[in-house]
Amino acid sequence: MVKSFFYLIIPILFSLIIGFTGSFSSHKINDLGIFENTLDIGDVKHEGRVSYDPKTGGYTLIGSGENMWFDHDEFRYLWAPIQGDFILRAELEFIGEGVDPHRKIGWTVRNTLTPNSAMVNAAVHGNGLTSLQYRKEVGAETLESVSSDSLPNVVELSRIGGTFIMKTAKKGEPFTIVEVSDVELRNEVFAGIYISAHNADVVETAVFKNVRITKPAPADMTQYQQYLGSRLEILDIETGIQKVIHRSEHSIQAPNWTVDDKRLVFNSNGYLYNYWFDDGKITYLNTGNITNNNNDHVLSLDGTMIGISSQHPETGSSTIYIMPVEGSDNPKQVTKPEAGHSFLHGISPDNQTVIFTGFRNGNPNLFGADVNTGEETQLTDTPTLDDGSEYSPDGKYIYFNSNRTGAMQIWRMDADGSNETQLTFDEDFNDWFPHISPDGKKMVFVSFGTDVDSGDHPFYKNVTLRMMPVEGGEPKIIAYLYGGQGTINVPSWSPDSKKIAFVSNTGRFF
Repeated sequence: MVKSFFYLIIPILFSLIIGFTGSFSSHKINDLGIFENTLDIGDVKHEGRVSYDPKTGGYTLIGSGENMWFDHDEFRYLWAPIQGDFILRAELEFIGEGVDPHRKIGWTVRNTLTPNSAMVNAAVHGNGLTSLQYRKEVGAETLESVSSDSLPNVVELSRIGGTFIMKTAKKGEPFTIVEVSDVELRNEVFAGIYISAHNADVVETAVFKNVRITKPAPADMTQYQQYLGSRLEILDIETGIQKVIHRSEHSIQAPNWTVDDKRLVFNSNGYLYNYWFDDGKITYLNTGNITNNNNDHVLSLDGTMIGISSQHPETGSSTIYIMPVEGSDNPKQVTKPEAGHSFLHGISPDNQTVIFTGFRNGNPNLFGADVNTGEETQLTDTPTLDDGSEYSPDGKYIYFNSNRTGAMQIWRMDADGSNETQLTFDEDFNDWFPHISPDGKKMVFVSFGTDVDSGDHPFYKNVTLRMMPVEGGEPKIIAYLYGGQGTINVPSWSPDSKKIAFVSNTGRFF
């Protein structure tokens, strides 16, 4: 009886709370993507609207409202209920020149759906002003911390512990950061994107794309023992659209894109799986009794073979195997487990050599091994870490990452290990896992911040995917995401060199 009463009274109370500001619009539950509902906050003159495009994951917000300032707000809101720490990220822009220079869009989190709620607001104004605004309690005056950034089109708002952090950037550039630590919102908040015209008689429009709501890992999480869920995503290089094609409560990692353009291969819990593009089904990829696979699987350039790194059943050492791309009951062992760990990263265009990071004589250097004889050739010799080796499509070069000069940077050498050349020179990034496009023109790699040791690439960090020409140049950020280990450890370009697959991560809010 008590349980039945509880389930009856909660919806009634929730209806009373939202009733202060009007009714919800009549969207069906799946019409709003990752959000739960939408409404106008405050006494706006013109009802706002929201549309969602499931093909791109993008949103269009149309709204009015006199302002979001002083002791109350008026705006169109698209929201979801979340708890605890969070990371909210979107790419956004106004449509049209607009009327008032102080029209604003962004992310806002609120205790309630009332116009005078305590709140935090990551705001981008029509004139470029960017600020982290906040109201500490119901009906209080709005305060703000102004950013040095102007006219950003990427906005992130996060709560980590007791700190609210706004990060903004023009797409392709590093973030500018503003923080406040003296605002105490409830653990349970409404979080969403919004538009306010800053003019009661005007209606404005804005678009939001690559919208993500992420639950970050707790500070006490034990990596490699506890895991967050995963989003398998595809990034269109030309449009910049990131589309989530699969979600899992498991840790899935390191997607390969097959040469026939029919599937992705990824690993999870030691096994390999296929994601099939035509129907979205997940199927098991047979690796026989080799079932402790790392996220270091690589497809041959001709699409006939897959190489894997797996803990050897007897010694536990990471050992390299090869097999047909369709799978095998008996993968062929290439490296000797007694020699030390071997972590695969590349296969030569002629399918005769695998290249890998080998732990030999106490140092992790790059090696090649003959797939028929297992004979090894050492390619680099440094006391630091060399990793992420991959052949260029023509087989002339090997690209890799090394922290021999301090930060982890991208390097290139001839296929025989000669002419080692540094290609990135970043002070603010640690660059890992260069992947060369099939047309041989560009590379993509994952970049960690300086909060991560140069020799580490952990799970669950704010990272970027960056791209530059294969000969070097200024890297450009093509995606901002929460991930790291397993995001893009292996080659994941589409055969036409127009898209890449990767993994981002999030926990659950309930």
